[in-house]
Amino acid sequence: MKRREFILLIGGGLAWPAIARAQGGAKLHRIFWVSTQSEPDPFLDGFREGMRALGYVEGKTVTFETHYAPGDPQALRKIVSELQRGDIDLVVSGGPATRVMTAVTDIPVLFALSGDPVALGAVKSLAHPGTNFTGSTFLSLELAGKRVELLKDIYPKLRKLAVFSNTDHPGEPLEWRATLESCRKLGIEAAYVPFCGAREIENGLMAGGKVDADALLVFPDAVTLVHRAKIAEFAIAHRLPSMFGWSEYCDAGGLLSYGANQRTTYFRLATYADRILRGENPSDLPVMRPEKFELAVNLKTARLLGTDLDVSSILFRASKVIS
Repeated sequence: MKRREFILLIGGGLAWPAIARAQGGAKLHRIFWVSTQSEPDPFLDGFREGMRALGYVEGKTVTFETHYAPGDPQALRKIVSELQRGDIDLVVSGGPATRVMTAVTDIPVLFALSGDPVALGAVKSLAHPGTNFTGSTFLSLELAGKRVELLKDIYPKLRKLAVFSNTDHPGEPLEWRATLESCRKLGIEAAYVPFCGAREIENGLMAGGKVDADALLVFPDAVTLVHRAKIAEFAIAHRLPSMFGWSEYCDAGGLLSYGANQRTTYFRLATYADRILRGENPSDLPVMRPEKFELAVNLKTARLLGTDLDVSSILFRASKVIS
């Protein structure tokens, strides 16, 4: 403490609050954001919005260091070493980026994962993570069956369903099993069209083109999300009504989607970021699941397919209609 400050302090105490603020001001929290999406990033926008709602001010109480590797999670391995600097308070990762971040053991990591974080090895269980990881998973086996039911409601004559699936997705066997069971109950033949990772997606689509199916169901994950426009174009070209997991697929030309709102999930994820930055241990924070689901319909695609959707049913139930 400088001599003048000390004199002011003992003389009347009026300078103490100012000195206290200068010496014990709000900490600037540093968040390391890693993603295989591309910019602009609506998920980062949702997370930032959530942080602002909790009172964080960017540049004053929180700052983001963003790292992107669109469609190439392996490229993110190069930046893991940067976390050894010691000035990062929290890592936030999405999708395949989380797999890379499992190498990080001494910094809290938040994730928003389309698959199963237990199968990935990020947490020990959803209820009790027991590691430096926690966050939110979009995986819901109930939704897998519901998507098949919605297709059957809209197309009662549905007999054969092509199921396009990335086998390099944590929890994929469970999702396929739930889908297959739903198809069996509804008298639908499920034609499994697997591919493994982004490099095989073209081969997967070629294989899907050889399946004499009545409709197409695409499991939601980061790879199919990145290539959603290509998959939607494939479905239209083959005259296949398509069902996806998130509304972003419909925005790109998919016919239907049913699942969680991803931006809302990242907004909610900010509550866990706040709790961790305040000192709570991620190992004690249960992995969250979406609370609300939305049905999206693309009427432009319906017209291209020559499909007359029943206004009193699907459109009445839809949360989002693209016209």
